[in-house]
Amino acid sequence: MDIVVECYAGYRADEEPRRFSVGERRVEVTLIVQRWATQDDRYFRVEGDDGRVYLLRQSIEHREWHLL
Repeated sequence: MDIVVECYAGYRADEEPRRFSVGERRVEVTLIVQRWATQDDRYFRVEGDDGRVYLLRQSIEHREWHLL
C-alpha cells in the first residue's frame, strides 16, 4: 500500500520516518522498533501513536514508501 511519509532528514535525506498518512489517516511514529536495509530497500518496523506496529519499506532507487 502506498503512503505519504514525513521524515527526519539528518546527514542524508529521508533518514528515518517521523509520521505517515494513509488516505486521511495520519499516524505519528513514537518508536522505531527495528531498522534494516537491503541493496534495494530500507525497512522500518515502527510503533505508531495508536499503539499499533507497522512495517514501512522505502525503495532506495525510486524513493517511494510502502506500508507492508
